[in-house]
Amino acid sequence: MPFPPGGSTDLVGRAIAKAVEQPLKQSVPVANKPGANGAVGGKEVLASAPDGYNIGLLVQSLFAITPLAVKDETAIQLDRLTIVATLTTEDYVLVVNANSPHKTLEDLLKAPKVSYGTTGVGTGAQLSQALLFKSAGANAVDVPFDGGAPAVTAVLGEQVDAISAAPSEIMQHVKAGKLRPLATFSTKRSAYLPDVPTAQEKGHDVVVDQRRFVVAPQGLPDNVRKKLADAFAEARKDAGYDKFLKDAYAERWEVSGDEARQHMKDAGARYAAKVQELGISLGKK
Repeated sequence: MPFPPGGSTDLVGRAIAKAVEQPLKQSVPVANKPGANGAVGGKEVLASAPDGYNIGLLVQSLFAITPLAVKDETAIQLDRLTIVATLTTEDYVLVVNANSPHKTLEDLLKAPKVSYGTTGVGTGAQLSQALLFKSAGANAVDVPFDGGAPAVTAVLGEQVDAISAAPSEIMQHVKAGKLRPLATFSTKRSAYLPDVPTAQEKGHDVVVDQRRFVVAPQGLPDNVRKKLADAFAEARKDAGYDKFLKDAYAERWEVSGDEARQHMKDAGARYAAKVQELGISLGKK
């Protein structure tokens, strides 16, 4: 698990790891090794022996967004890994502290200065907000954190004005009246937040989501790949996993490895065009 404990990706990983134990008939321990939007732990997994015993959970933003922010000659290449299973898709939600004077998206964008927390450089949380604030001409500065959980803690503690986060990371605080959602970065309103407008509705063409999938090193023997793929396919039917997805406000994303690669390449091209159009720097030196 190349992300910190408590964030949305970690929660998805732990849920599927538990569900896949039965079809594999063995324990599947989760080891958190965060850093660089999944690149640190991801590289470690992909450098291991292709025997099926070392697998990882990676995210779309590592391939579609991180390259826009970080120049890395050793970056993980989509075509050089084995996609064992695809899992979930989640939209990002822009929230502020319930005590914030900004009651609406318009209020936030008109503020003299805005600080917004992200889950790190080259992440969907950073990109969604960077595109929004830049297109709106807002005076905004990003504050990076190492994962979703610390970013949520920062907005709860009023250390930043806003954050963009996955529903699973903020919904309990929204329901508790501690955070106020202002917009979602999706093409349509969320079934979980039907009263919250999309950024597009408010005139800002910003659509960013996150996709999660299980990977193994390149060169995985066919029989091993099939065993893992079959086990995860069975795990996705698990009642406990299904309940987790509903409780975590996550949607299923269950496509082939080739479809997943193409989707992420298309997303990367779309994001790159928007960044260039708006003249945004996500962290390039």
